[in-house]
Amino acid sequence: MSKKIYIEGIRNGKRISTQTLLQEIYQALDKGINEIVVDGCGQHDIGGPLWSKDGKPLKFVVKNPGQRVGSMGMQGTTIIVDGPAPADVGWLNAGAEIIVKGDGGDTTAHCAATGKIFIGGRVGTRSGAMMKYDPKFPRPEFWVLKNTGSFSFEFMGGGIAVVCGYDCEEMESVLGYRSCVGMVGGTIYVRGNVKDLSDDVWLMDLTDDDWEFLDKNLPVFLEKIERPGALGKISKRKDWKKIVAKTYEERAHKSFMAINEFRKNKWVEGGIFGDLLYDNYEVAEFVERKDLRLRYPEWLNANYSAPCEYNCPTYIPTQKRISLLRQNKVKEALEMVLDYSPFPASVCGQVCPNLCMDECTRLYVDLPVRIKELGLLSAEIKAKKCETTKDEKVAVIGSGASGLACAYQLRLMGYHVEVFEKDSVLGGKLMQVIPEERLDRKILETEIQRVLDTGVIAHTNVNVDKKKLKELDKEFDAIVLAVGAHNPIVLPVEGSERLVKGLDFLKAINKGEKPKVGKNVVVIGAGNAGMDVVIGAYEMGAEKVVAIDIQKPAAFEKEIEHAKKLGAEILWPCFTEKITDKGVVLKDGTLIPADTVIVSIGDRPDFSMLEREYLDEKGRVLINEYLQSTVNPKIFVPGDAIKLGLFTHALGDGRKVALNIDRMFKGITLSKFEKAPKIPQDKVKNEYYHPMNAQAVSKMQTEDETKRCMSCGFCRDCHFCEEVCPEQAISRIEKSDGNFEYLSDSNKCIGCGICAGVCPCGIWVMRDNIEKYIES
Repeated sequence: MSKKIYIEGIRNGKRISTQTLLQEIYQALDKGINEIVVDGCGQHDIGGPLWSKDGKPLKFVVKNPGQRVGSMGMQGTTIIVDGPAPADVGWLNAGAEIIVKGDGGDTTAHCAATGKIFIGGRVGTRSGAMMKYDPKFPRPEFWVLKNTGSFSFEFMGGGIAVVCGYDCEEMESVLGYRSCVGMVGGTIYVRGNVKDLSDDVWLMDLTDDDWEFLDKNLPVFLEKIERPGALGKISKRKDWKKIVAKTYEERAHKSFMAINEFRKNKWVEGGIFGDLLYDNYEVAEFVERKDLRLRYPEWLNANYSAPCEYNCPTYIPTQKRISLLRQNKVKEALEMVLDYSPFPASVCGQVCPNLCMDECTRLYVDLPVRIKELGLLSAEIKAKKCETTKDEKVAVIGSGASGLACAYQLRLMGYHVEVFEKDSVLGGKLMQVIPEERLDRKILETEIQRVLDTGVIAHTNVNVDKKKLKELDKEFDAIVLAVGAHNPIVLPVEGSERLVKGLDFLKAINKGEKPKVGKNVVVIGAGNAGMDVVIGAYEMGAEKVVAIDIQKPAAFEKEIEHAKKLGAEILWPCFTEKITDKGVVLKDGTLIPADTVIVSIGDRPDFSMLEREYLDEKGRVLINEYLQSTVNPKIFVPGDAIKLGLFTHALGDGRKVALNIDRMFKGITLSKFEKAPKIPQDKVKNEYYHPMNAQAVSKMQTEDETKRCMSCGFCRDCHFCEEVCPEQAISRIEKSDGNFEYLSDSNKCIGCGICAGVCPCGIWVMRDNIEKYIES
């Protein structure tokens, strides 16, 4: 049974000091009293870091407190303030439950680390600032019935805040101004108007999990502050939004200079042969062989990655593909690319910006090898026949690029694979979003069918929720969450309800619908997706389209040029202030007229099928470096679900996940599949190749790229080394499997380095033999 004591803050008409009041509280605790009623007069620090000797819960009921009520309150302590409280309520809260049946002052819940704070009114400036979350303890929670002052939630690092906006419908912003500056973690649920949010955060719609949390806990909060009658007014899901911090990648924007702009001229050190041969200028007294040579040659074929292979997120070794074409092994060459990607014609050949070509060594001669056209050559290649030779079963949730790539690779290995797609068609954003003029539908459908022809079983119109995921977890030995990113981000500005979501707009077009647009359209966001929206707007009848962005457009140059040819205008930097019936109003007061405003500033994944323990504070799934869940090792997460990227990134992720699932089933340590280092540019000899003009290159047959590819780091079997060796020390050896290698005979070789000097591909390297020479 609890023991109670009453402490008066005014005695004989005089206010007692905070020190005296706190000493009386300590004495009461020493006597085993665990319920203390304080009728205060501005005394501060009531209910601070206290606990009872016997470990029983403590309860404080306080009237007229001073600052820092509940400061550093401990777990097991309940503090009820009967009325309002001044500044610093719950400062550094360490687990206490604090209930204020009125307003809270400035910096309420400042630095709260755990525990719960319930405010039955409004709170002042900088409330919720620097809230944090230690995974060893429950998340701190901060509930406010009405609104907060300005600069709230500065540098918030974790926890949950709920601002109900009760009776604040006419307020311009229930969070005041400049809220959430420097926020890096946690979630804020807010009801009512929000204005002047920091650029560090996103204002988003609720997920089902978010609403489940609010729907369950709002009645509890209102009972705590004795306002249960307010529930009807604040319990409509459509009125609520949530605020989360941008990821590091979403904040950072770096602009890198193109390699050909950075290095227009090659600097050559050394003498007359300095561009062909590196020489350390060591002089041997005699010409020696064997171990007495100062240097010796090594034939290191494929020891380096070619720039095309190194830059390709799907790891496609184009130099090897062209080598097969050079040997007239056309079928093998066109099939080889299918070992890496099931979409060589759709992705490599059409929608990919071809990072492989950006640093192609051929750029130092004329134009990069036309790898895009090489991808199209594999469009009609049939699927390999795949038998189910393994016992394990894998479920793939989502049929976008990463999902189908993963399913395809697993089938090639002999696993039973089933794909579960939420939509009515397979293909993800490839099928649903990319305009048909950028991606030939027949080619895409052919390549999707090729995946199915391997024996992948596909189920459409299947919504995988928590219940379904648990069923799949029991039935399958591994699960791949290739759910992509299909939740559009909406700008947190006045009039945001007028915005059309770019992703939904593109999906409607690709389904054959005709979404209405006005004559004047503004697209907010000038990335690649934004350019697709521009194209779609013109297709739907727009007469004038303007794309705006806060920074230099992130879209690839060819996408920007395409949009401009259609008549689009692209403006930056432009900072949106609000959306009105007239158009988009920028922060400098400029009005850009628009009948329709479409937002395309990014998308986020939907992980509503996962329990909260799978996600971090920002709602991202917790994975290790192998894209494997840290909660359930059976679950892997590739593609846009973890980081927005190109389709080729998604294909690469899908392949890596498939290979690691195979390793997991075999009991082998998982791998990050790191590439061999990129071959240094000066190892490949530009001097052997004659420049061609762009017109001549465009007229060439794609198969003739074998003449232009410089085969970086991969022997083209030219015999140069064999022919020029002055000692005839080099010989070519044909192997039984059809491959070959070049060997240097140490009995003949004098270590002159001519083989390395003339090798056009950078295969031969000279090794230092000086230590052996000294030992001899």
